[in-house]
Amino acid sequence: MCKGLAALPHTCIERAKGIKSKLGVLLQKPESAFDLIIPYPEKAEKKPEKQQKPTPEEAAQWREGLDRVLNNSYGLAAFRSFLQSEFSDENIEFWMACEDFKKIKNPVKMAAKAKKIYEDFIKSEGPKEVNIDYFTKVVTLRNLMHLSPVTFDQAQKRIHALMEKDSFGRFLRSGQYQELLVHS
Repeated sequence: MCKGLAALPHTCIERAKGIKSKLGVLLQKPESAFDLIIPYPEKAEKKPEKQQKPTPEEAAQWREGLDRVLNNSYGLAAFRSFLQSEFSDENIEFWMACEDFKKIKNPVKMAAKAKKIYEDFIKSEGPKEVNIDYFTKVVTLRNLMHLSPVTFDQAQKRIHALMEKDSFGRFLRSGQYQELLVHS
């Protein structure tokens, strides 16, 4: 059974306290007006690109793997819609947020997006918390101390594997996908 914090070595507890205090910086309220005007990328929405419905042959190729779906704008939209219908779209939302995060070059915008991803998807009891193991959560929290385009990579890979193993199969069996295979 769990023996609590007393069973952990003192060095682990000290490291955890250090990580917690560093995370506090990310979670603090804005201290200046400048902090309030940092736009979150999702607020500056672009017009969605026109998605062309795939031919039945193209849709059939999606069976080869989840990446085939995620790399196709119509496939991504269809998969996302399917997950929304199951009330389980937090994983695809996290995956998409990570993809957007990788494209950010500006350090201020990167920090703002990292904070938003952390608060929405990683933080315990977050509004869209994804199901990642403790080790992955710790690695992700450590990565937040030194932001880079790969900060969320391990967590994103875990969620990708979870979607591929679980929801992707259900998507392929769904009426929504089956309809794409027979209609042009």
